[in-house]
Amino acid sequence: MSSPDQHDSDPILPALPDSSAPMRAAVRYGVLGLLALTVIAAVIGYLVAGLPGVWGALIGAAVGGGFILFTALGVLLTAKLPAITAGAVLLGTWLLKLILAIVVMVLLKPLDFYSKGALVLTIIFALIIVLGAETYGVLSQRALYVEPRSSSDDGNGENDTQ
Repeated sequence: MSSPDQHDSDPILPALPDSSAPMRAAVRYGVLGLLALTVIAAVIGYLVAGLPGVWGALIGAAVGGGFILFTALGVLLTAKLPAITAGAVLLGTWLLKLILAIVVMVLLKPLDFYSKGALVLTIIFALIIVLGAETYGVLSQRALYVEPRSSSDDGNGENDTQ
């Protein structure tokens, strides 16, 4: 409970970042990395294999990048839920993504409108680049590891042991 003369903001503590800021940054950097990879892979795919190379790059970016980005989105959207619920949702979405990726690959196998080499390389690079971009996004954000104590709690200067 705060005293009437105490203000809501403590002048000693800086503004605290939102707890979801690292995951929002991860999703933002992951999307930007995926967009850059998609353009570069499509251009290289076109130069190497023509239009099938472009299709392979686009499908590879969607499968590889989507697989990683949906995990980050799931973590972001379930951050406020209880841990057991968030874990169940993330496990369920991961299983769904895995099944969806297998179904897409099985459906694409007999088709020949895309370059299989461009598809595989783009999936691999999408996984690496998007995961790296998300990691950079998380690490570049300030995050609290402990609950800060306001200066008014330091009344007697002794260490509190709980």
